[in-house]
Amino acid sequence: MSAATNTRVKDGVVWRIGTEAEVAWISACTASGPAITAAIPPSFEGYSTLAHPGEAGVPREVEQEDEQDRALLAVLRAHTAPQPWWLAYLDTGASDIVFPDAPMVELYSHWRYVLVQAGPEQAGSWRPAGRWRNWKSTELPELMFPEDRSWLVSTLWDDDWTCIGGPPPLIADLLADPTLGRRARQVTAEQDATPPGYRAR
Repeated sequence: MSAATNTRVKDGVVWRIGTEAEVAWISACTASGPAITAAIPPSFEGYSTLAHPGEAGVPREVEQEDEQDRALLAVLRAHTAPQPWWLAYLDTGASDIVFPDAPMVELYSHWRYVLVQAGPEQAGSWRPAGRWRNWKSTELPELMFPEDRSWLVSTLWDDDWTCIGGPPPLIADLLADPTLGRRARQVTAEQDATPPGYRAR
């Protein structure tokens, strides 16, 4: 741990730990319910869900999920100018939160996250998957957005899909991607965002 309470050291680099101020724009504009606005503020021009590999209620396919994670990060990077990303790791009690001694922020239903300013490389490599994930190599953070807030990716606790808000070209590329397009579904801010065959918990 660094001397300052708002930073931590990893890989020989000092990383900034986020506060409630960095996620206030999410907290203020999301509300419980079946719409994608339970996870994503209604301020974006486009929305999509991305179902996780495997059927609902069935253990995930490790290789497919690794491939999907890499493809998602590639699309996000292609639509993001060089800048830091905010990564948030949800404290479920089962997953690695990377910096366990860092102060946390609360989002959604008072869920606690470790929020750190880093980038796509760290998003794809920092958190090892737990044993219950059948030796999947890493897990993406539950929440990601760039400093300019041009998009937001959020996976709510226990959901088998990820919610995404961003500009229409980003959503279009998600839908067209050969890996992501099979499980991506464009939605509006008002409709039920639950993917067909899945159940919100």
